[in-house]
Formats: sequence, structure tokens, C-alpha cells
Amino acid sequence: MTNSSLPAPAGRARREPLALAVLCLAAFMASLDVFIVNVAFDAIGQDFGGTDLTTLSWVLNAYAIVFAAFLIPAGRLVDRYGRKGGFLLGLGVFTAASIACAVGPGVWWLVAFRVVQAVGAAILTPASLGLVVAAARPEHRERSVRIWAATGALAAAFGPVVGGLLVSVDWRWVFLVNVPVGVAAMIGAWLVVPSSRELVPTPFPDMLGAIAAVVGIGGLTLALVEGPDWGWASTRSAVVWVVTVVALGVFAISNARHRSPLLSTALFRVRAFAWSNVAALLFGVPFAAGLLVNILWLQQVWGWSAIATGFAVAPGPMMVPIFAAVAHRLAARIPVGLVVAAGCLLFAAGAVLVSVSVGADSDYAAAILPGWLIGGIGVGLALPSILSSATVDLPTSQAAAGSATVSMARQVGMVLGVSLVVATVGAPVGYAAAHTAFQHAWWATAGVAVLAAVAAIFMTPARAAVSTPDAAPATASV
Repeated sequence: MTNSSLPAPAGRARREPLALAVLCLAAFMASLDVFIVNVAFDAIGQDFGGTDLTTLSWVLNAYAIVFAAFLIPAGRLVDRYGRKGGFLLGLGVFTAASIACAVGPGVWWLVAFRVVQAVGAAILTPASLGLVVAAARPEHRERSVRIWAATGALAAAFGPVVGGLLVSVDWRWVFLVNVPVGVAAMIGAWLVVPSSRELVPTPFPDMLGAIAAVVGIGGLTLALVEGPDWGWASTRSAVVWVVTVVALGVFAISNARHRSPLLSTALFRVRAFAWSNVAALLFGVPFAAGLLVNILWLQQVWGWSAIATGFAVAPGPMMVPIFAAVAHRLAARIPVGLVVAAGCLLFAAGAVLVSVSVGADSDYAAAILPGWLIGGIGVGLALPSILSSATVDLPTSQAAAGSATVSMARQVGMVLGVSLVVATVGAPVGYAAAHTAFQHAWWATAGVAVLAAVAAIFMTPARAAVSTPDAAPATASV
């Protein structure tokens, strides 16, 4: 990696903190958008004529699918053609798409603009990490990457609260808030962030495989979301399943033949890496489902406002950075796979506790908070450790590709998590039906978390104990 327009050493030292601040600001904005939209679901549905949950789920899923599929090829393209230019392009696309989301005249327009947003996020995220490494002096790189990654944890903690505050004014501010932040980050990046790119151009990535992945994952999501309404054996469901299988087949063939595949099959021969991806995929399901199902219960069953929901949800994510540090200490003494398994089981226990505690009365302190805090502790133990341990047994030259791959697996899991909630909750009429449907969602969430715990047992790296906080940053925000 080389920096083609670095300032003189003294100037570089002065600009380094400013460059890091700009890059962290953009990463925070992109991460915040993942967590902030959940709280706006109810308001968006009401504003667009009572849009049902099945349709609204695409506001989340379209973003996550496209982001997952294009994260790896976008990273390789910015390495090849220049990270600063890619960062500015991605940030510009994301900011412009945010304006379009805010003024969209209908829910499917919003979904379409969310797809464009996801393309921008897929470009700016790996570019920002590459620029963080390039802008920092060697002795500061590890610290800078940790700071960059921490913005993802901050976004998770503050996203629901910020979303609730903005939705209390108008849900469109959930997207408009990105505009001043994006413009400020673009100006700052232009002025203080140095350019960088790979010395040896990387092969052009497998774009056919990326597109096939979007179609395949999108088809699978559509089949799961619409299956209950269409009928699992209906003609429409059958067509979608056929398209899904064909698209995934095209992806597999293209991935096997391309010189720069989306997923490197050689990496999956490393046991810890392979099982980390399985754990990331499986744990992504309850991670996304747990947040959405609790928000839906608070807003649609208990009738809470967006701002009250945001503050109610915040304590869970606030447990994550605290218990990520606990996981780091534990991983120095016991296999990291057992730490992750314990986190997954705690998340499952939290979901079950909520399911058996909630009732018609909105008793948040007794019914939601204890299980939600336990779930947050579980996320803190599991997710950072999954991301950090995935690449420990990989060669240094493969670490970036491995990090992007496990992040892609997590994003796909999140898509399936949202789909799980939609398929199990549906559109119940009356409290009794809603209570039963949400019970199914909480128990299904817990069941998948238990499967993630089983997978986690096999993901302990062969090398020495993982230093979680130091290793996690490369992927935590992605």
C-alpha cells in the first residue's frame, strides 16, 4: 500500500487526528443508518397508508442484501483505483441517496433509494478503513483502527435513541440527518485525508458473482417473507425458489472460476475461519431479529411512541462495549469459542425471558428490561469475538479478505433475522393473536442463537489466545 500524496512528516502528524476524525464521522453515519431505521418503522408505515410489516421489512433487507453482496468487490475496487476517490464517491452516493429516501413519495421508492444508499455504504466503508491505516503513522495504526471500529459500537448504542428523537419530529429526518454530516465529511476528507492505493493493482473483482448473490439472497428473503401469505406451495413461491436456486448456482460457478472471487474457497479450509463465518451467519439472525421484534412489541402492542421506544431499547446495546472488554479478558484464559457460545446462550436466555414475561400491561422494567440487558451482555461476549477470531489463523495477506467475508456473513444473517420476524409475526389482529405471534418470534430467535452457540464451539483459533479489542476493529463497523 502506498500513499501517493502524503504531506511532509510534520504536516502528516498534524493532520493525522483530523483525518481520523473525518473518517470516523463517515463510518459512524453509515453504521448509525443500520440501527436508526428500526425505530421509524411504525411511523413510515402510517405515513404510507398503513403499509404492512412484510413490505416495510424491505426497507431494512434491501439495504443489508446489497451492502453484503457489494462490500467485498467494492473494497477491491477502491484498493485498485484509489481509496480517497472511492471514499468521496461512496460518501457522495450515500448522502444523495439519503436525500432521496427523505423525499421518496412511496414505500417502494424508499426501498429503491435504500439500495442506492447501500451501494454508497459498501464503497465508503472499506475505503474509510483503508484510509485510516494509510493516514496513521505505523506506531499509531492499531490505536486508530480501534477508534474507527468503536464508532460502530457507538452507532449501535445511540441509534435507537437518535432515531426516536428524530421520528418524534418526522421520520424523514432519520435520513436527512445524514446530509450535513455527509457534506462535512466530504469537505474534511478532501482537505485533510491523504490519498492511497495498492502498489500492485488487484484483479478486477467478480461483479457477476456479486449481482448473482444479490438476486439469490434477495430471492431467498422474498420467499421467506411472502411465503406465509402466498402459500409455501403456490406458483409464485415456486418461481421465486427456482430463481433463487439458479442465482445461487450462477454465483457458485462464477465464484469458482473467477480470478478474484467474492468468496475465497481456500480461506474456508481454515477451520476457525469457516466456523467463525457459520457463527457470524447464525448469530446475525437473532441479533437483527431481537432488536426488531422488541421494537415492534413496544410500538405496535404496547403503543409506545418512537422516542420512548428508542430510550427503552438503548440499554441493551450499551452492554456491548462493556462486555466486549470482559470477553477480551476471558479469551486470555479459556477458548474464545466457549466465550462466544456463552454469549449466544445468554442472548437466547434473554429472548426466552422476555417472551415469558411480557403481557398486556406495559411493564417495561419487569417484562422487557431484564431479558434485554441479558441479551446485550450476550452480544458483547459473542459478536466482537466472532469478528476478531475469524482471521487469527489466516495469513496476514488474507486478513482483509477474511474480515470482509465474515462481515458479509453477518449481514446475510441479519437479513434472515428480519425475514424470520416478518414470517412469524405477520399481521395479527387482537392482543391474543399478537401475543402468540410474538412468542413464536422470540422462541425462534432463541433457537437460532442456540445453533450459533453450537457452531461457536468449533471456531477457536489454533494460535494463541485472541486479543479481542485489538483484533476486532478491522471488522466491527463493517
